[in-house]
Amino acid sequence: MTWQTEEFGTSHEGFAGAVLADGSEPKPVALDTGSGANGYQTCEWWAYTGQWGRPQAAGYRAACACGWRGQSHPIDWEQIGDGRLDEVDVFAAHDDWAAHIDTVDRQTVPLPGDLTDTLGRLEDQLTRLADQAPVAALRAVGTLERLTRSVGHRAAFATEADDLSPETVGKALGISADAVQSRLAHYQLRH
Repeated sequence: MTWQTEEFGTSHEGFAGAVLADGSEPKPVALDTGSGANGYQTCEWWAYTGQWGRPQAAGYRAACACGWRGQSHPIDWEQIGDGRLDEVDVFAAHDDWAAHIDTVDRQTVPLPGDLTDTLGRLEDQLTRLADQAPVAALRAVGTLERLTRSVGHRAAFATEADDLSPETVGKALGISADAVQSRLAHYQLRH
């Protein structure tokens, strides 16, 4: 099970990863999903039970696609009865990852206060409108989508004109350099 936020997407996708007794992270294991040659690989803690030639995880910790790792939490395999892995509480890892996401969010470029207020009011108004007049809400959302495409187009070209590297923009937005390039291309092509 992975965790994502809408804002940061796969750039900060998190999961409860395995930790071996020596504190290292095991190599990903391939799982046969029975759907052809393209199997599924994972580093999630539950795949490291010590069975099928895999190492046994001594603990789990939050892991993020950006490379960040949280603190290790021990796994008591004797308490896991009859292979009931679903009963193991790994919410501590999720809490650690959520704190990491809060840190990432604080490091992003801040929005002007008046814009934050405007966006909050707009969300409230659109939510009320969706309940009271859903067709009018759809029209408003369409207008907003056109506006964001147009402004996104301008901002994408201005970002390139300022000669900002994808790494610099990524740090400001809290996403990977690859995600920046994808976002810029999205807005440049959609005008």
